[in-house]
Amino acid sequence: MSKSPKIIIAGGGIGGMAAALSLLRRGYDVDIYEQAPELGEVGAGVQISPNGSRALDALGVFDTLRLASCEPRRKEFRLWNTGRSWEMFDLGKMAIEKYGYPYLTVYRPDLLNTLKDAVEAIKPDAVHLSAHAEDVELSDDKVTLHLSGGRTVSGDILVGADGVKSAIRKSLFGDDEANFTGMIAWRAVIPMERLPEHMRQMVGWTWIGPGGHMVNYPLRGGQLMNMIGTIERDDWQVESWYTQGSVEECANDFKGWHEDVQSLIHAAPTIMKWAFMERTPRQVWSKGRATLLGDACHATLPFLAQGAVMSIEDGVVLGRCLDKYDNPQEALHRYEQARAERTSRMVRGAKDNTARFHEAALATEEGAVKYMESEWSRAPIQDRYDWLYSYDAETADI
Repeated sequence: MSKSPKIIIAGGGIGGMAAALSLLRRGYDVDIYEQAPELGEVGAGVQISPNGSRALDALGVFDTLRLASCEPRRKEFRLWNTGRSWEMFDLGKMAIEKYGYPYLTVYRPDLLNTLKDAVEAIKPDAVHLSAHAEDVELSDDKVTLHLSGGRTVSGDILVGADGVKSAIRKSLFGDDEANFTGMIAWRAVIPMERLPEHMRQMVGWTWIGPGGHMVNYPLRGGQLMNMIGTIERDDWQVESWYTQGSVEECANDFKGWHEDVQSLIHAAPTIMKWAFMERTPRQVWSKGRATLLGDACHATLPFLAQGAVMSIEDGVVLGRCLDKYDNPQEALHRYEQARAERTSRMVRGAKDNTARFHEAALATEEGAVKYMESEWSRAPIQDRYDWLYSYDAETADI
C-alpha cells in the first residue's frame, strides 16, 4: 500500500500505541485519539511472555523496556494453604534458549510510556487527548470518526483500539454483550520493602486453591511487587479497574490461605477490586475501512497472561498487512484472518485455566499432588503454552 493513507487510531492504550508505532515505523501517517485528559496506564503489572518480547523487538522497543522490567528466574505454583511449591516454568536461561527471548514482568505505565516515547520520537504530535470516540461513519473512500463535543476527524483507515467497552465496535457491529463470570479480582502494587525478606524474590508465584487463586510477581527491577487475586463471588459485578476496595474485605476473601498471601494483602498501600466479565471473541473485526484491535475484539480473562501481548502482536501484524496489500479493505481482511483464530484460541485457553486454578481437588495436599501431576506436569504445560510462546508476529502467515 502507498504510504500516503491517513490512519486514525481510537484509543491510546498499549494496543493503540503498539499499532501506531508499527505503522509509523513503516512510514504511514498516524494520529491517535485518546479519551483521557492525560496519557496514563493503570498502576498494575503485566506479563510479557517471549512472543510478546519478540513483538516488542519488531517494534524497536524491546531493549529499552527490558531495562525497566524484571526477568523472573521462574514461575512457581504454590498451594493455597501449605505453600507447597511446584515449578511451572524456567523463565530465565531456558526460556531464552527455547524461544529466543526472555519472559518479562513490567509495570504497565512503563510499558505504555516506552511505546508512547517511541511514537512521539517519530511524530511528536501524534497523540490527541480529551478526544472521546463516539461513532464511526464509513464511505467508499474514507472513514470519519465522530468525537464528543461534535468534532470529527477523517482518514483512509480507522483502527478501534478503545478497549473492552469499545465505542468503535458498538458503532460497527452493534454488540457489547458481556456476561459476569462469577469471579471478582483484587489488585495492588506493593513497594517491595513492605514485604518480608523471604518474599522479595525474582520469582512469579501463582497460589492455587479451591475457588480462587492469587498471582504475584516483581516489577521495576525488584522495586515493586504486583498482586492480583481472583475469588469466586457473585455479589459484586462492577467492571471497573478504578473501584477501591478494602484490605479487610480482600483478606477475608482469602481467609485461611497461607501467611504469605495474607502478607501480600496487608502490605498493599491501596487495593482495587473489579468484576470479571467475559465476551465472546469476535470472528469479524473489520467493516469497510475500519477494524478493531486488542480488547475491542478479543477481551480475555487474564489467566494465560496474554491480553497485552496479543494487542502488541495485533499491531505488528496490522502494519505488515497494510504494507503487503494495496487495497485497504483487503489489507484489513487479511489482518483479521491472520489474527482471529489465534486470539480466539487464547481467550478459550484463558477461560479453561480458571477451572485448573480453582480445582476442588486442591483443597487437600494429597488431592493437589495428584492433580498437579495430571494437569501441570511438563507435557500438559508444553501443550498449553508452546503455541503461544513460539509465535513470531513478524513472520506469521498473512
